[in-house]
Amino acid sequence: MDSFDNPFVVLALALLAQWLAAYLGDLFRKTMRPLKEDEHADLDLVRTATLTLLGLVIGFSFAMAVSRYDQRKNLEEAEANAIGTEYVRADLLPSADAEKVRELLRKYLDQRVAFYVARSRDQSDKINAETAKLQADLWSTVVRAVTPQRTAVEALVIAGMNDVLNSQGYTQAAWWNRIPVAAWGLMGLIAISCNLLFGYGERRTSALALVLPLIVSTAFFLIADIDNPRAGVIRVQPQNLLALAQTMKPTAP
Repeated sequence: MDSFDNPFVVLALALLAQWLAAYLGDLFRKTMRPLKEDEHADLDLVRTATLTLLGLVIGFSFAMAVSRYDQRKNLEEAEANAIGTEYVRADLLPSADAEKVRELLRKYLDQRVAFYVARSRDQSDKINAETAKLQADLWSTVVRAVTPQRTAVEALVIAGMNDVLNSQGYTQAAWWNRIPVAAWGLMGLIAISCNLLFGYGERRTSALALVLPLIVSTAFFLIADIDNPRAGVIRVQPQNLLALAQTMKPTAP
C-alpha cells in the first residue's frame, strides 16, 4: 500500500495517467483511424456505459473508505472508555499496586495519543514497541496484585485490563484495513479506458479533455485521503483520549 500512502501522489499520478490516455486517444483518432460520422452514436453508448461503471466503482470504493474511517473513530472512543474504566477499577487493588497501575496507564495513554498523531512509519514503529512493553508491564502488575483465589472484584480488574489490551489490537487491525490494491487497479484501468474513449471520440482537440481527468483524479484523491489513517489530510483525531488524559493527571500531594 506504499503507493497510496500519500494522497497527493495519487492525485498527481491519476491526473497524469488520465491526461496521457486522453491525449493518446485524440492522437490515435487524428493519425491512425479517424472516427466515421455514423460511428459516433455507438461510441457514445460505450462511453456512457464505461462512465457508469467508473462511477459505480468510485462510489463503492468511497463507501469502503468512509466505513473504515468511521470504524477508526469508534475504536478510538472504545479505547478511551476501556482505559478510563480500568483507571477507576485500579482502586480495587491494594494501594501500592493501584498507584503503579495508574502510573502505567498514564504512560500507556500517552503512547496511544502519540499513535494517532504520528505521521511517519518509523514513529509508529517506535510507539508500537513502547506500547507492547507497557502492555506487558500492565498485565504482569495486575496479575501479581491479585490473590491466588481471584475474587470477583479482582476478576473485574483483570477483565478491565484485558479490554484495554484488546482495544489496542482492534484499533491496529482497523488501521491496517485499507482499500485493496485490486480495487485501486480496477478504478485506474476503467478511468484510463474512459479517457481513451473520450479522447478518441472528440470531434476536435479541446481543453475540455482535461475536465474528466481532473474530476476523476479529485475523487481518487478524496478516497486515498480518507482511506489513509496516518498521512492523509482527513484524519481521526484522538479527542476522547486527549479528554481522558486531562482527567487522569495525577493530583498534587
